[in-house]
Amino acid sequence: MLNQETRAALAAKARRLRRMVVTTVHQAGDGHPGPALSCADIVAALYYRCMRIDPARPRWEDRDRFILSKGHACTVLYAALADLGYFPESALPTFRSLGSILQGHPDMNKTPGVDMTSGSLGHGIPVGAGMAAAARLSGREFRVYTVVGDGELNEGIVWEGALAAARMGLDKLVAFVDCNGFQSGGTTEEISGMSRIRERFEAFGWRCREIDGHDFDQIVDAVEEARAPTGKPTMILARTVKGKGVSFMENNNDWHKGVPDKDQLARALADLADGREP
Repeated sequence: MLNQETRAALAAKARRLRRMVVTTVHQAGDGHPGPALSCADIVAALYYRCMRIDPARPRWEDRDRFILSKGHACTVLYAALADLGYFPESALPTFRSLGSILQGHPDMNKTPGVDMTSGSLGHGIPVGAGMAAAARLSGREFRVYTVVGDGELNEGIVWEGALAAARMGLDKLVAFVDCNGFQSGGTTEEISGMSRIRERFEAFGWRCREIDGHDFDQIVDAVEEARAPTGKPTMILARTVKGKGVSFMENNNDWHKGVPDKDQLARALADLADGREP
């Protein structure tokens, strides 16, 4: 259980990341605010509490790795990296601009702090498995965290990677499923019937836990539990709200991809003002 000061600090960071997300999308005139807002608390907990990182050494060999498999949500990752000092915040308005270091999907060759390029959905778990296997082979102790969308689970390569990770006993691989119930074309239930996610991963040999993806105590506790060596990779099923924190975006799939105008940005920033719970 986190103490009150730590919990408040993480909540403040998550609100800040959300403000940066909606502002970046507004300034750039493009982006996916809904899926970025749903995983903001997970990103905040990992980057400000759980992961071993050093912004001054983006390629430090013993750092923990992070893969945003749902790469279209990258504004929240860019917000965290900018806030931590991997690159100047002044780069954020250049998002998705020609020549920018901030591509529409994370690019490890362009953006300091990005550990893996993502874009084509489904690669977070298989690539994460490769990284975790590399850590074992090289005798290093870093851990690999990946955030996967629930709609992304439609991709077959997810399950190939899940099977391989379990077969190799990669217990330093932790996958968060950002389960907000939506994908670009509608609800996950309408489109693919993707239900019983926990049972599916357990059947593949993963250690699984279900949490509230907006509760910092539950997020941090699940990560700390995943550190115990069990010979199994860990899947954390995080129940989240798409568009979390912005009243008119919450559970509104019109904001899967969309740009708030000036008035909508003002409303969003008011919703995300300091002192309110995310």
